[in-house]
Amino acid sequence: MSKRTRRTAPTTGAARPTVTVCRGCCCGTPKIPGLDHTARLRDLRHALDGSATVRVTGCLDACERADVIVVQPSAEGRKAGGRPVWLGLVNDPDATADIITWIKGGGPGITDPPGILDLYTFRPSRRVQAELHDA
Repeated sequence: MSKRTRRTAPTTGAARPTVTVCRGCCCGTPKIPGLDHTARLRDLRHALDGSATVRVTGCLDACERADVIVVQPSAEGRKAGGRPVWLGLVNDPDATADIITWIKGGGPGITDPPGILDLYTFRPSRRVQAELHDA
């Protein structure tokens, strides 16, 4: 009788939310004046360490809404119905703080975002959404 190794199926989705920060042609550049983009990204990573994965991507093709952040649900959040949330014009420290608080509470599908984030939410084209998920 041969020994068999049982392999578990790979899990789909991340164990924690993923925060994608656009740093393309407009987001995170001097085109959005008055912000220390480097410090903001560092602070976001520090604040979400252990709560979410923070990644940087090139242009998300939503330049008219710079700075753009996309919050993708954890696997648990996706099972609960959470979907990626696109946030634009996130150029205010208070908005970033609200995003951090929401994600630390579980993010999409787990916790409702603070109502103020409705002002930042938008829906990109299907092409742009597909490109983010393929990255």
